[in-house]
Amino acid sequence: MQSALRITTKVLPGNKIEIEIPEAEIGDSVDVFVILPEKAEPKHRSVLDIIEESRRRHPSRTAEDIDRQLQEERLSWDS
Repeated sequence: MQSALRITTKVLPGNKIEIEIPEAEIGDSVDVFVILPEKAEPKHRSVLDIIEESRRRHPSRTAEDIDRQLQEERLSWDS
């Protein structure tokens, strides 16, 4: 029966790896499989999607609401 050995190691400078195989002898041939970790792909969202999401999170306000809030804020500065 063919044996297998799982070894986890770090990538060294120069993009190299080093492994030690205690069960092998000098001159033995071995197969090495490197499985890279899965990396989450960044989401590519359009500007319109971002704006739409922002509008859903924050209900739209009228210009009058914003003007009133700004006026209230300015009046509080004089207090």
